[in-house]
Amino acid sequence: MDVRPFWLAGSPATGEDELTVTNPHDGRVVGVASVPDPGQVEQAVAAAHAVRKQAAALPIHVRAEALAHISRRLAERAEETARLISAENGKPIFWARGEVGRAVSTFRFAAEETRRFSGDVQRLDTEPAAAGRLAYVSRQPYGPVLAVTPFNFPLNLVAHKVAPAIAVGAPVIVKPAPATPLSALLLGEIIAETGLPEGMFSVLPVPNERAGALVDDPRLPVVSFTGSGPVGYAIKDRVPRKHVTLELGGNAAAVVLADADLDWAASRVALFSNYQAGQSCIAVQRVIVEEPVAEAFTAKLVAAVEGLVVGDPADDKTQVGPLVSVEAAERVEQWVAEAVAAGATVLTGGTRDGATVAPTVLTGVPRDAKVVSEEVFGPVMVLQPVASVDEAFAVANDSRFGLQAGVFTSSLETAFRAGKELEVGGVIIGDVPSYRADQMPYGGVKESGIGREGLRSAMEDYTYEKVMVLTGLTL
Repeated sequence: MDVRPFWLAGSPATGEDELTVTNPHDGRVVGVASVPDPGQVEQAVAAAHAVRKQAAALPIHVRAEALAHISRRLAERAEETARLISAENGKPIFWARGEVGRAVSTFRFAAEETRRFSGDVQRLDTEPAAAGRLAYVSRQPYGPVLAVTPFNFPLNLVAHKVAPAIAVGAPVIVKPAPATPLSALLLGEIIAETGLPEGMFSVLPVPNERAGALVDDPRLPVVSFTGSGPVGYAIKDRVPRKHVTLELGGNAAAVVLADADLDWAASRVALFSNYQAGQSCIAVQRVIVEEPVAEAFTAKLVAAVEGLVVGDPADDKTQVGPLVSVEAAERVEQWVAEAVAAGATVLTGGTRDGATVAPTVLTGVPRDAKVVSEEVFGPVMVLQPVASVDEAFAVANDSRFGLQAGVFTSSLETAFRAGKELEVGGVIIGDVPSYRADQMPYGGVKESGIGREGLRSAMEDYTYEKVMVLTGLTL
């Protein structure tokens, strides 16, 4: 099998070590990626540092056209890319195609936003002392970005770090998850077609244990990390003087109130608790339902879950595939067993076959059980009946996480109340917390992270405001 090169300062390169990528569903080898040695990592960092001023000075049209080219080429290679995502990640091809479509949009949105990201002008003669003065407020990149990306969206979460970096003129070094480097390497092929300056991008599939040197390097002033909370906060503590953005997941709640459309809510909760095998930061984990409709909703929900198609991720009909590894599935299985031992009841699912965990619905779970208080990152949801809207919102907020929440209600008043009271970064009314539009601000509060993705939001995160004041003007 051919060894895929990594991307070092915009050019393909190989090292002495290799990383074998296997399909979580059947264990077959999907590909082999070359791994850079420490000297090659140093070359990439030095190149990013050296090109930082040239990158920041790139004309807007050059950045925008590079981003538009990436979007077009991803669209042209959509099926190939989706098959690669599915193979290395275990994601059903249905969802993998959706991820590619989102990445196409992400780069297109970035190209459009680049042309609008041009600064503000402020007249300062609002006071007599500032007569004849005008301020031009621009945004300048901090410098090269270290983008550390996870396995669950191996293309689109890379896109959400690379696209805003290119948009603001910041070099970017991508460190993809060791389990899923191939999608990022394919993206590197496409970026290399753009003619961006040498050194402006690298894709380095280094092992996690060697990533500390990249995090520490002062020539990479921005660290953008998506992954687990303990790792994210360890990065923040390790480099307190750097500009660090963190997207750290959660245990998202879907609130189903008595005035909701129960059929719609059941179908959406069932699907989006289990899409990506539950390996999404905003997959439905806690289902908080008002008691007057709890019995009826539970029956609809269990039926919807049992109707999901579980199987080979390469099959077009499959909705739920394996987790990223057998070890991940064993952990989920253990958490379910711990909940059952503490008094929970399994309404459906609860079994494991290799890396695949059957879609699982639990009820009667103690609030201190891991499947309630931690992030399961697997196809497991917990039903929690409540007596009122007040209690529903209180239970939803009873979490150290706060990424997104969904509220099923037909009341406009309740919708606005949810938007005000729920302690999350995003409130989705009439749908699951799993909804995300790639151009909107996306991120959390509490232990769900720092900063925001979504193209303009990330562009602002990668830059600082710089003010130039003009004096002696006739205004």
